[in-house]
Amino acid sequence: MAFTNVALNALKPKEKSYKRADERGLYIEVMPSGSKLWRFKYRLYGVEKRQSFGRFPEVSLAEARKLRDEAKALISAGRDPAIERRQAKLVAALTAETTFNSVAREFIEKMAADGRAQTTIDKSLWFLEQLKPLQPLPVGQIRPADVLAALKRIEAQGKYETARRCRSFVSRVFRFAVATLRAENDPAAVLRGALRTPKTKHHAAFQKPEQVADLLRSIDEYPGSLITRLAMQIAPHVMARPGELRMADWQEFDLENAKWRIPAERMKMRKPHLVPLSRQVIAYLRELAQLTGPTGFVFPAFHTWKRPMSENTMNQALRRMGYTKDEMTAHGWRATASTLLNESGKWNEDAIERSLAHTDRNQIRGTYSRGTYWNERVDMHQWWSDYLDQLRNGGALISFDDTVDPTGQKVVNLAARRERRLRG
Repeated sequence: MAFTNVALNALKPKEKSYKRADERGLYIEVMPSGSKLWRFKYRLYGVEKRQSFGRFPEVSLAEARKLRDEAKALISAGRDPAIERRQAKLVAALTAETTFNSVAREFIEKMAADGRAQTTIDKSLWFLEQLKPLQPLPVGQIRPADVLAALKRIEAQGKYETARRCRSFVSRVFRFAVATLRAENDPAAVLRGALRTPKTKHHAAFQKPEQVADLLRSIDEYPGSLITRLAMQIAPHVMARPGELRMADWQEFDLENAKWRIPAERMKMRKPHLVPLSRQVIAYLRELAQLTGPTGFVFPAFHTWKRPMSENTMNQALRRMGYTKDEMTAHGWRATASTLLNESGKWNEDAIERSLAHTDRNQIRGTYSRGTYWNERVDMHQWWSDYLDQLRNGGALISFDDTVDPTGQKVVNLAARRERRLRG
């Protein structure tokens, strides 16, 4: 006889548990404690089995019958409802424990195992720290609206570039989650265009020879750490990114053959880079070797030689010397070298780009322009160091309006040189 709610409520406990049947295998078991538990009895492949649906009245009569009908549908399809429900609970538990924070950290650990640069790892951890609202959420349940709210929180602080890069980081984490079967899609992908586009801001850099001359003299007179001073003296000559320079290891340098080989994992483009060393740079390095060589970091941290110099050390030194962040940065030496070398009209533009470790933006040209321009770059780096010495020592400034390139061909100015290259 089918149950009614009145009949269910009337069931009283006894000394021993007892059962009362509803319909189609559903029944309730009344325990001596007074608990009333829903059970479902069924047969699958000739084996009698039971499944629990929960406690009455938390699970109502209608809900118990719905669960029974769903179980019968699975049985008709040859599937065991008890196993299916147990697996669903495991998936739900795993989903609840698989938060954005845990998946993101696993993704960052994978990046480290894949050999990504430490600066990239540190930056990813910093992005994760900016995304606190997403950290406790189950990664498989995060919606585009959740991601947008977290990004808008960053954007509201005026950090437009940070918000944009955080969106990209979130997208990479979700692609990893999808690949590892913990999410079905990337909710950050649909948010392209939803954030404000930051204005492009270049690293502050001096462009005029007389400014460079004053700065070089100021560096020579820097009263702080000798290691910091030598780092700032070397930086203008080698055209490397500050991170590539400050993390340099002595084993990367071949002073006899005047070469510095930077490994791929420390390069922005993930390709090894070879830097020609001028006589001036070699002299600085030999002086530095007496302080920090012959092994380990070339520019160790102030308090411990187990870590490299801080990424802010050279910029802080520039501030102590009176140069603001809007005037000059350690990274700005690359722009200074690019500007003055191009304006000199002496050097192939591709050779300059190779020394800056830039990837050609023109993909077709980049494919066919495979030369490293090594010999020209050796000459160029020595010329550049000589020119910096000339500026620092107060020599006459070289005019770039009418000069001669290494082939002996006179060029009127940089614009004419570029126009001639385009015609060719």
